Amino acid sequence: MAKRKRLGPVDAFAATPAPEVKSALSARPPIAVQAAEAAAADAFDRVVEAMETARAEGRLVQKLPLDQIVADHLIRDRLTVDETEMEALKESLRNRGQQTPIEVVELGPDRYGLISGWRRLHALHALKSDTVLARLITPGTEAEAYVAMVEENEIRVGLSYYERARIVLRAEQEGVYPTRKAALQSLFANVSRAKRSKIGSFVTVVEALDDALRFPTELGERLGLQMAKAIEAGRDDDLRVALKQKAPDAAQEQERLRRVIDTPDLSALPVQKPVRAKSPKPAPQLGEIELNEAEGEVRLSGPGVTEGFKSALRAWLAARD
Repeated sequence: MAKRKRLGPVDAFAATPAPEVKSALSARPPIAVQAAEAAAADAFDRVVEAMETARAEGRLVQKLPLDQIVADHLIRDRLTVDETEMEALKESLRNRGQQTPIEVVELGPDRYGLISGWRRLHALHALKSDTVLARLITPGTEAEAYVAMVEENEIRVGLSYYERARIVLRAEQEGVYPTRKAALQSLFANVSRAKRSKIGSFVTVVEALDDALRFPTELGERLGLQMAKAIEAGRDDDLRVALKQKAPDAAQEQERLRRVIDTPDLSALPVQKPVRAKSPKPAPQLGEIELNEAEGEVRLSGPGVTEGFKSALRAWLAARD
């Protein structure tokens, strides 16, 4: 009895199939080979299509060279970074690597504009990293890119009222939105109406004093709203005078601002003209009244017999009764 030849396992990565495998494949009908090739090509196309869709929708995380990221592609909403928070972020990146990708938009060959992840990007620069994990998104408009940036910061690390207001003003000034109201409603569509109103009040402060304030992000809600009212009342020059000499810290800067707000604006008080006392009319002289007497009557005549004289005379006569 002839000994059957045992077939070994198929090596999918072999450049040339083993003789026994080659023999088995060649034995398949041509139609089966064509069907297998078509199925493989279709599966590959589906994988490529899924990858392209994921990339277009911003679901594909890529490793990009750090020096290809343009950090100032958008006007940033964050003005300052807490040093303690930055050190904690760098320590996390050292120990665990980058867990959350940044978001970028393609600007051209090997150039990507930063949408969100400014803190992570700067931390990686500080750590001398060569690459960064990024999701490539394709916002339909520049306005959508700004919304993506703001929403990411709102979720991860809340912005101050001043920073929120500043990005509203800058987005309006750059022509991203046609009006300030449109910028405010679009960028902060997901916050409450009351909070959006407060951000709008802070826009007044940013517009008037952005170049004069040294510690703008330290402004509390109450003081910022009071400053907005003072500016609307025309006291922005008074606030500027208080800020002319730079304060060494936020507490002193705010104290100077409070002094202005707590001091009444004397120039706004209505000017009252001094009231002059009316000089009393001189009593009519005897020569101004002519007295004619007759039986049972007295007749008074002359320029001194005025309406006031007649009223006084009637009152005197009534008092005698």
